Amino acid sequence: MSSYTDPFRDKRQETGVLKCEFQGENVPMILRHEAVRRAAKDWKTFSSDAPFRVPIPSEEEMRTMRQLPIETDPPDHTEYRALVDPVFRRPKDPEVIARVENLIDAMLVDAMSRDSIEIVREFALPLQSRALTYLLNVPESEAETWIGWGIHVFHDGGSGKQKGSALEDYLHSKFDEAAANPGEDFFSILTQASFRGRPLTREEMMGFGNLTFAGGRDTIIHSVSCAIAYLAQHPEALDYLREDPSRIVLASEELFRVFMPLTHIGRVCPVETDVHGVTVKADGRVSLCWASANQDETVFESPEEVRLDRRPNPHLSFGFGTHLCLGAAHARLLLRTLLLKCTQKVAKITVLSANERVEKTAGYERQLGYDSLSVRITPVD
Repeated sequence: MSSYTDPFRDKRQETGVLKCEFQGENVPMILRHEAVRRAAKDWKTFSSDAPFRVPIPSEEEMRTMRQLPIETDPPDHTEYRALVDPVFRRPKDPEVIARVENLIDAMLVDAMSRDSIEIVREFALPLQSRALTYLLNVPESEAETWIGWGIHVFHDGGSGKQKGSALEDYLHSKFDEAAANPGEDFFSILTQASFRGRPLTREEMMGFGNLTFAGGRDTIIHSVSCAIAYLAQHPEALDYLREDPSRIVLASEELFRVFMPLTHIGRVCPVETDVHGVTVKADGRVSLCWASANQDETVFESPEEVRLDRRPNPHLSFGFGTHLCLGAAHARLLLRTLLLKCTQKVAKITVLSANERVEKTAGYERQLGYDSLSVRITPVD
C-alpha cells in the first residue's frame, strides 16, 4: 500500500487519548508522539514493574514468570539488561552479519526457484527463526523447533496456556543442558550470570528466555512480510533502492515506522493518575500507542505516505527511553539485509493472493501485517 489508514487520527487530534476496554479493564491509550515519549521515560508514574500486564492483552494465563528485563523498572531493569546486552549486540558482529547475508541470499534463491511462495510461514517465519539461532549462538537446527511454534509462541494455534507450557518445558530443558555443559550460547550465559552478587534463579533465567522467544517473534515476521508486500505493490521502490543501496537505511526506518507491527504496550500507574483528562486509578493500566505516535502529523509530514527518504524519522517502533527494544539491532539487520539482497537478485515481486491480518477491538480496527501472502519472485536476468 502507498499510504496507511490511521485509525487513531481523529482521537489523537481531538483529545490525545482513546479509551478502550481490554479483558474487562478500561485502558486509556496515549496517542500523541510527545506524550507517548514522555510517558515512556517516566517510569515512576507509568511503571513496567507489573508481571504479565505489560503486554496488552495481559498474559497471566500463558506464562508463570515475569518477563525480563521488560517487566521491571530501573535500577533493576538496567542491571538485568546489562546481563544480556552482549548477546543482543551480536548483530553488529561481522561474522553474524555475513551469516544473515548468506541466509537471506539462499532463501531468496530458493523462493525464486518456485512458481509461488507463501511469505508469512514459508519465508518470514523460517528467516526469523534461523537468524535467531545466530543471535543466540546456538545450532541452526534449533530453528526447526521454533518454526513449529508458528507466528506467535502463545497465539498461533492451540490454547495460549498449552503453548506457554510447551515453551516453558523447552526453556527448562535448554537451561538444564547449559548448566550441565556450559558453552558461549544464550542459555549458558544466563546459567553463569550473577545479579547483585548471586547467581540468577531459574525463574529469572526463564523470564529472559520467555521474552526472547515471545517478544520479538511475530513483530519481525510481520515487518518482513509487509516489506515484501510493499516492494511487490511498488516496483518503483525496488528500482529506487537498486539505483543507490545507501538509501536502504532510511528506507528501512520508514518501513518500520509505517508498518509498525506492535500497536501498543501497557504500563501500570502505582497511584491514581490523570492521563490527559482521564483518571486512572491506582494499579490501573495505560497504553503507550506506538502506532498512533508514528502517525502524528505534528511530527511527521504527510504521515500516511510511505517516503523512503524520510529524514528525520523519530519513529517509536522500537519503543523509547529505558525500555528501548533489546532486539532492535537484530530487526534492523534482517530488514536492511533483505532489502539489499532484493536489490541485487530480484527483478519483480508479484502478489498472487493476500489475506490481511486485522486487529479489532471495541475502539479501533487496524491492519497488522498478513495472515498469508503468496507471491511470485522473479530473479534479475
